[in-house]
Amino acid sequence: MQIIIKPGVEQWEELLKRPEADAAQLDKSVRKILQQVKLKGDTAVRKYSRLYDGVSLRKFEVSKKDILAAADSLPEALKQAVNTAANNIRAFHEPQLQSEMSVETMPGVVCRRKSVGIDKVGLYIPGGTAPLFSTILMLGIPASIAGCREIILCSPPGKDGKLDPAILYTANLVGIHRIFAIGGIQAIGAMAYGTSSIPKVYKIFGPGNQYVTAAKRLVQQEGMAIDMPAGPSELCVLADENANPSFVAADLLSQAEHGTDSQVLLVSTSRTLVEKVVDQITLQLDKLPRKEIAEKALNNSRAIVFGEMDEAIELVNAYAAEHLIIASNEAEKWGDKITNAGSVFLGHYTPESVGDYASGTNHTLPTNGFAKAYSGVSVDSFVKKITFQQVSIDGLKSIMPTVTTMAEHEGLKAHAEAVRIRFN
Repeated sequence: MQIIIKPGVEQWEELLKRPEADAAQLDKSVRKILQQVKLKGDTAVRKYSRLYDGVSLRKFEVSKKDILAAADSLPEALKQAVNTAANNIRAFHEPQLQSEMSVETMPGVVCRRKSVGIDKVGLYIPGGTAPLFSTILMLGIPASIAGCREIILCSPPGKDGKLDPAILYTANLVGIHRIFAIGGIQAIGAMAYGTSSIPKVYKIFGPGNQYVTAAKRLVQQEGMAIDMPAGPSELCVLADENANPSFVAADLLSQAEHGTDSQVLLVSTSRTLVEKVVDQITLQLDKLPRKEIAEKALNNSRAIVFGEMDEAIELVNAYAAEHLIIASNEAEKWGDKITNAGSVFLGHYTPESVGDYASGTNHTLPTNGFAKAYSGVSVDSFVKKITFQQVSIDGLKSIMPTVTTMAEHEGLKAHAEAVRIRFN
């Protein structure tokens, strides 16, 4: 990990760059597969499942029998852990569902707004190098709370053509309606366009590799709603001299093991701490089964030292990390100054891992600097808000001069006449 001491503001943009893929070539390859899925449906899905997942499936949908059997194959300790995490996530997300609001803006003019679940949503769950069944909790629970009528899930199968039992157990636990053993670009295309086996949805959620991310972005350009622009996972640790070097190193490695294109950033006011963290990374790295992945991610990563915490926070806000840990005895004080982050973890005993799995917050978060303008997934992500208005005769008389004056000034006479005709 490269160490940079007190960089000037003119250096920040270069220092905060994320790993980049060749977007033009990537889009070309992804668009070709999407078009095939759009034109040929299941036939194309089978072709690319054979090509990229190495499986030939006659049916994509997982049967109820296989879903129920998955529970029997899992250790009780794992099922209990999933159940506990689900309870915490549900407890945090249920209060997010807003009740209907109604306001009388002037006598006789009543406006109200209510939240309505999106009818059909599709969840993408990665299952390649790591079956992310925790993501099912993060997406399936708020979808269920929102009242989505059809929730489908797609995840890439293993070489045996089956999904990990933990994925099936978790999906059944949170109320997923249909599960399909397909992954990659072809899964995004199938949910976006629909095939004879897989229903078209109204909004697609979930993380994925650069190909899945590009596929989501491209179908969005065709009118499909997606949860957010997303890229490789990332973590920033803001640490002062009171931070524990071994804790900080473990946090950085926990994110680096996600993928070779992940990025971690350490920002500190203590050069001594940074040097100790680098030493700890070397020690802890050798014990990791995903050592090679983490090493490559660390090549994309930096440690930056500042003299003052306020300047360090300014850079952290400029970075707008997906995950931000504040390792300080004054974590809450510094946390109040954070304006750009997907999710913030306060104090020495709040590792990013708890948010990934079980604290209750959502781990589906904006990456690549989009935390400057986007929020993470919540119940709000699965609803749309519909407004209503009802005007009485007296109310219309009162508001008529306002509406007709504004409409005529904009040159829209028919708008004005639609009000006046009711009294002519």
